[in-house]
Amino acid sequence: MIKLFILLLTIMSFHTIQKNEPEPKGLQPGQVAPLFSAKDQHGKVFNLADQLNNQAVVIVFYRGHWCPVCNRHLSALQDSLAIISQHGATLVAVSPEKPELLEKTEQKTSASFHLLYDEGYKISEAYDVAFKPGSGQVAMYNIALGADLKNAHSDESKRLPVPATYIIGKDGKILWKHFNPDYKDRASVKEILKHLPSK
Repeated sequence: MIKLFILLLTIMSFHTIQKNEPEPKGLQPGQVAPLFSAKDQHGKVFNLADQLNNQAVVIVFYRGHWCPVCNRHLSALQDSLAIISQHGATLVAVSPEKPELLEKTEQKTSASFHLLYDEGYKISEAYDVAFKPGSGQVAMYNIALGADLKNAHSDESKRLPVPATYIIGKDGKILWKHFNPDYKDRASVKEILKHLPSK
């Protein structure tokens, strides 16, 4: 049983995209960031345009409460949330998981920032981070980590976001991005702070 679990984790470590699906590239620095509104884990509406009137925004895409790498990343961001705020930025995290599952992420990570529900993958698509993993990879996520991708999201496409990070300036333009299809590679707090605009 242990050997089987190790095998599953090994297979899961490889990033695969469903055949005939376009590979996301992510928006580029200098482009105007798509505006959006979305509900958070408490049912409150976050509006990007309104927030940009006050300060820069850091947008982090994550896969779900079932993803241990995501949970570690969000926990690290929570630990440094005060520093990010002191640098004049608001942090939000975006996932296609349904609102009740956002609450699970909150419980696992102690996140006090907005965890936003990407209903219909509208935000992921706008930022070009949505992709459809291969069927074998989906099976591994469902079996080994209990992801239940078909039922956990707003539709049954089982798509996921590349866990990208974007910094949006108050002028609405993308200042910096971290984008790597390897889900284990995440933007560090140090990198985020380095690329935040001065107040």
